[in-house]
Amino acid sequence: MATTLVTGCAGFIGSQLSLRLLRRGDHVVGIDNMNAYYDVGLKEARLDRLRDHPAFTFERIDVAASEPLHVAFTAAQPDAVAHLAAQAGVRHSLEHPEAYVSSNLQGFANVLEACRAHPVKHLVYASSSSVYGTNERQPFSEHDNVDHPISLYAASKKSNELMAHAYSHLFGLPTTGLRFFTVYGPWGRPDMAMFLFTRAMLAGEPIRLFNRGDMERDWTYIDDIVEGIVRVLDRPAQPDPSWSPADPDPASSRAPYRLYNIGSQSPADLELVVGLLERNLGVKARRELLPMQPGDVASTCADVSDLERDVGYRPTTRLEDGVRSFVRWYLEYYGRPDSRP
Repeated sequence: MATTLVTGCAGFIGSQLSLRLLRRGDHVVGIDNMNAYYDVGLKEARLDRLRDHPAFTFERIDVAASEPLHVAFTAAQPDAVAHLAAQAGVRHSLEHPEAYVSSNLQGFANVLEACRAHPVKHLVYASSSSVYGTNERQPFSEHDNVDHPISLYAASKKSNELMAHAYSHLFGLPTTGLRFFTVYGPWGRPDMAMFLFTRAMLAGEPIRLFNRGDMERDWTYIDDIVEGIVRVLDRPAQPDPSWSPADPDPASSRAPYRLYNIGSQSPADLELVVGLLERNLGVKARRELLPMQPGDVASTCADVSDLERDVGYRPTTRLEDGVRSFVRWYLEYYGRPDSRP
């Protein structure tokens, strides 16, 4: 039985990944600090789905705290690590930059050190489509330069990629960064657009559309994200024999280091998403059109050809099907406002 250590195991992606790994027979050691960035009750409910499995072990640890993290690694001796713990959110980083320094920078440094001290076969970590920053050429490719982030959150994720490369180069630690594109689906984060729209529509409140609604995203269903992570976990990064310092490829290296996008490669504008929510909820949305938020971008679209080439997978869930599944879960979990006691 392989042992996989998953940080952020009570989070949206981390909990779904942990469940998938348990179902295939892995022993999963889950780590989470259970912070109050959003509803802790939702995080507990996600954990409850994992605690029924005898192969699941939970440790309440903040990755920014080095000593308890090393203790957990010593006890678990993981074969692989999926590092999904992070302070998320572009907008939150405008008001609370210290949280990103602590969790995304110090926390990632601690994870790298733990992987070096307790050698693992592969470290897979969450990066983000936000690293593409001011890039305008689409679809976004891992081979493009991403040296101009426009939010601290994006800068922290770009920093993670650089830190991972240093450890891959110095210590031979296989690392793979996954740039996720607008993840949505059941058990999602309450601070993300689809969740916010649904909550507002059911409450009879207006939904807030930034850039006056002129935005599109590469919406990626949670099951597709998890499938991509699992396939990458099982394929440790290898040195790229064709890598050249004369023409350096940002996506690979002479070290065991890789970067991949995981996105649907089928961007949809906000109006299409709102329309699908209206259809599935049976509620008409009221719209509040607002200017663009600092740190945000108008459009994202992933090039996933490298992921498909190397691990034989690309996301396949249609937006219509994904929105239907999300709404079904939301109504089962929260109910409609008029059905609550």
